[in-house]
Amino acid sequence: MRHGSVTYFDATGKPFLPETVPLNEQGCAQASAAGHAFAAEGIHFDRVIVSGLPRTVETATRVLAATGQGIDIEIWPEFEEIRGGRLSTIADADLKDAFTGAFEGMVGEEKRFLGGESVGELMDRIHPAVTRLRGQDDWDTVLLVLHGGVNCAILSLALTGQRMFLGGLSQTAGCINALDVGEAEADWVVRFVNYSPPSPLQTSTRSTTMEQLYEQYRLSR
Repeated sequence: MRHGSVTYFDATGKPFLPETVPLNEQGCAQASAAGHAFAAEGIHFDRVIVSGLPRTVETATRVLAATGQGIDIEIWPEFEEIRGGRLSTIADADLKDAFTGAFEGMVGEEKRFLGGESVGELMDRIHPAVTRLRGQDDWDTVLLVLHGGVNCAILSLALTGQRMFLGGLSQTAGCINALDVGEAEADWVVRFVNYSPPSPLQTSTRSTTMEQLYEQYRLSR
């Protein structure tokens, strides 16, 4: 899953600290809706793993509450979202690309997100974590509650079997992806991507998350 919706900027475009933002009202509803979707299918999780950022912990907690499963939540910090730099240091002319460039097409490893971490650096920590999880034999079904960029890295690896980042894989807040894995390195099957229980057809907007955040932040410039 991707965590539920959060509010990254106030009404004037001033950013909140992204490491601390909680779910907003919509995000709470998305997380609970995902939990009810899992419950309706009778899905039991052997393990639940989050990045540790509050928005992932809260989403996982709400999912487990809706499913009635009392599972300890594991924190894997290597699954934290791709890390941005200081927004104030980004020139106006470079601002839109800084927000959206890492999520457009097949993205080069050198591409940096908001002037911070590069796509290559993101994969450097995501890929080993995925390998480690796949090598553990104490689970059949695991719930990962992570982030849009992190999920793109995992889905890109599953779809291509290569060190590649497909930035155009949309991850709506609170969405569910389903992947099956086997013992062989290339044994991946992507069952479905970006299923959003509150609104499966996702008709409320045509813009991406990063396009929306760019427009919000521009108010402060």
